[in-house]
Amino acid sequence: MGYIVSDSKKITTKRIREMKQTGEKIAVLTSYDYTIASLVEQGGVDMIHVGDSASNVMQGNYTTVPITIDDMIVYGRTVARACRRAMTCIDMPFGTYQGDPYEAQRNAVKLIQQTGIDSVKVEGGEEIAPAIELIIRSGIPVFGHLGLTPQSVYQFGSFAVRAQEEAEAKKLLNDAKQLEQLGCFAIVLEKIPADLARRVTESVAIPTVGIGAGPHCDGQVLVVQDMLGMNMGFSPKFLRRYNNLGEQIIESVGNYVSDVKAGTYPNEQEQY
Repeated sequence: MGYIVSDSKKITTKRIREMKQTGEKIAVLTSYDYTIASLVEQGGVDMIHVGDSASNVMQGNYTTVPITIDDMIVYGRTVARACRRAMTCIDMPFGTYQGDPYEAQRNAVKLIQQTGIDSVKVEGGEEIAPAIELIIRSGIPVFGHLGLTPQSVYQFGSFAVRAQEEAEAKKLLNDAKQLEQLGCFAIVLEKIPADLARRVTESVAIPTVGIGAGPHCDGQVLVVQDMLGMNMGFSPKFLRRYNNLGEQIIESVGNYVSDVKAGTYPNEQEQY
C-alpha cells in the first residue's frame, strides 16, 4: 500500500522548513513530464524536482551541460501543470547563473514566469553567492546544491564521491552555512560521505536533501526513472529500485508487436 496523504494543502518553502523542525523526512523525486509527474504527485511526494538531468534521461546526453533554458522551460511547464500539492523546483541549467548575477536573476525570473514552477535550484556555494542573493531578492525561492555538482563534471573529471579530503569537506560545510545565510530554503547534498552530510545537516537550520549522501539528511531525492527501474543501465550504490518497469515495458511492447504481427490485435471487441 502506498503512502497515504492526510493533508492536501499546497506544500511551500515554509512547510519544507517546518518538516526539518518537526523531524519529518522530506520525500523528493525528479520528474520531467506531465504524465509521470501526475502519478508521482498522487504517490504523495513532498516536492517534485525538474532536474537538468533531463539532459541525460530524456535527451540521451552524457552530461547535464548541453541542456538549455528553453529545454528546461518545456519540461518545467508540463510538470507544473501536474502538481497541486507537491512543491516544485526547477534546475537553472549550465551557463545561466555562473556569470553576471543580473543575468542570473533575469534567467531565474524567465524560468518561473514561463513554467509556473515554485522555485529554482543552483549548483555551488561562495562562487555564485551574488547570483543567489539577487534571485532571492526578486522573491524567488532558491534550493542550493553542494557536493557532486554535475554541471562541473568536466572540472572534476569524474562523477566520483566529493569532499572526501578535509579541505574540500571544510569548504562544503562553509558553503552550506553561507547558503543558509543568503536565504536558500534547502540544500541538496549529492555524493558526499555520510558523516559529512550528518555534520552539515546538524550545522544548518535549513533542510538538507541527500542523494548518495547517507541517511542523516532531512530528506532524500531520486530520479523517478531510476527508482522505478526504467533506466536499467544506471546502478550507483545509493540507488534503491522500487520496481522493474524497464523489463515490464520491454515485455509489454514485445507482446503488442507479437499480437499485431499475428493479426490478433485488434479483435472484435476492439473495433467500431
